[in-house]
Amino acid sequence: MLNRRDLSSAAHAMRTPFVGPADLPTMPLMTHRYTSWEALPLEQMSDVISRKIFSGDKAMVAQVFFKKGGVVPLHSHENEQITYILEGALKFELEGAEVTVHKGEVLHIPSNVPHRAVALEDTLDLDIFSPPRADWLQKDDEYLRRGEQEHLD
Repeated sequence: MLNRRDLSSAAHAMRTPFVGPADLPTMPLMTHRYTSWEALPLEQMSDVISRKIFSGDKAMVAQVFFKKGGVVPLHSHENEQITYILEGALKFELEGAEVTVHKGEVLHIPSNVPHRAVALEDTLDLDIFSPPRADWLQKDDEYLRRGEQEHLD
């Protein structure tokens, strides 16, 4: 059974105009981005390394293309890195060990860990960094642009 307060609320609701989408406050512009890898520009770093980058505020992903023998010289960075090999294989040297990462495998490199890599065959890797690599975005990554190579049998 309804009491007087319930009837008053129901009557008020019946007198309140419908609030539809046109009556809602304007939503802010979308801040997400959407694209395909094919639409991103290919940056030729050297004869043996090229890449495509997609970056947000707190994370970045890059497709990195290596020709067999291509070298990523020893370096370190504050960014945490996850490397996923889509095709080929990279041999990493880090923390006194050699780790070969093949197609379908993933490697985590913690912040500030020095590492080097060599492409054992033509390779496509997907690198994820957090935070984004400012040196890559500003093209201040000369170590990658030298085109170092190892001659593999």
